[in-house]
Amino acid sequence: MDASTGTIGTSFRSQRHYGLDWLRIAAFGLLIFYHIGMVFVPGNWVIKSQTTYSWLIVPMTLLSPWRLTLLFAVSGFASAMLLGRSASVGAFAWSRAKRLLIPLAFGMAVLVPVEMWVRVQEHGYALGYFHFWLVDYWRWGDWMGYEFPSWEHLWFVAYLAAYTFMLALVLAWMPDRAARAGDALANWLDHRSRLLWAPAALLATMKLSLLFIVPEKQGLFTDWSGHALYVPPFLFGFLLARHPQLWKPMERLWKPALAASALAGAILVTVELTWQGDAWPPHAVMAIDRMARSAMGWMMTIALFRLADRLWNHDHPLRQTLGEAVFPFYLIHHGAIILTAWYLLQLGLPALVEFLILSAVTLAACLIFYLGGREIPPLRPLIGLGPRKRKPGATVKAVARPT
Repeated sequence: MDASTGTIGTSFRSQRHYGLDWLRIAAFGLLIFYHIGMVFVPGNWVIKSQTTYSWLIVPMTLLSPWRLTLLFAVSGFASAMLLGRSASVGAFAWSRAKRLLIPLAFGMAVLVPVEMWVRVQEHGYALGYFHFWLVDYWRWGDWMGYEFPSWEHLWFVAYLAAYTFMLALVLAWMPDRAARAGDALANWLDHRSRLLWAPAALLATMKLSLLFIVPEKQGLFTDWSGHALYVPPFLFGFLLARHPQLWKPMERLWKPALAASALAGAILVTVELTWQGDAWPPHAVMAIDRMARSAMGWMMTIALFRLADRLWNHDHPLRQTLGEAVFPFYLIHHGAIILTAWYLLQLGLPALVEFLILSAVTLAACLIFYLGGREIPPLRPLIGLGPRKRKPGATVKAVARPT
């Protein structure tokens, strides 16, 4: 970066890692079915089927620790690529503000109220949706056991925006110091097995340091435990994009990372199966559980990044469409699941039929939301899409990973 002009060097302008594009698509697709599965797994969630299945505890437990760590790491990598194609740090921040904050505001005003209406109905709210949206949703503070106004599942967008703007502020304020710090950290991690154990130890230490001190409560100014888990992966993704040398230790360490993930997963499954429902494990067991979650989140990210790099780093005609559809799908899927389940579960259908209908309706809602929104220019920014671009005449080959 040129400190005097605030512009970015050209080394990142043309690079694109198709493997991480596919990994992002797969991660968000998995997230949709994870939330559908939450309707049928024992435990607390927004809405539950009358029939739950204990066997779902195992796959859901094994997915939970790494799905968000992975998404923040991929987002950090994508942020570095976007920064490399921007004229300045300020232009990058403005671009991200439009792509993140406009959909967040739209989601909180239009999409989230549906979810909150279902929530308060379960607590005895008897009025219709339009009265709720016009009057009660716009309360400020606690009401009927919930915080209003709410961003529900869109907390991910809010957190990502906050991390992005903080990073942009640092890069604009002290570009040279930030660059030197990034170089030093990349060189330090690129030594033997440091990339494997050092971030995992950092995540676990921060999680344990906060576990019994601050509550695990969502919110930009309350979720310090969450920030401790999400900021490092986001920064790692950014660092990886600017220091491709870190691909080499990942290639070397992915097998130990997968083995460590399996061990951590076994611990988590044991804890979940032993203390089910409202039962709470002893503090020592809870601490071990949180350490295992932190470690598994990092280890699986390493393993999946390596998988994406080696097997998926190639383009396909569907990649651009699927990559564009990911964010609109994410915006709408949660509300579609909750609203559909609210009406569907009252019919008393077999659980398998409930699952199939819920999946079909959710995917249909996602497709309609994306395909309809992308064709109407004023709606595109609301669902997280930029201006429509002309399709390139030729497919660009994937950039080879530096050795």
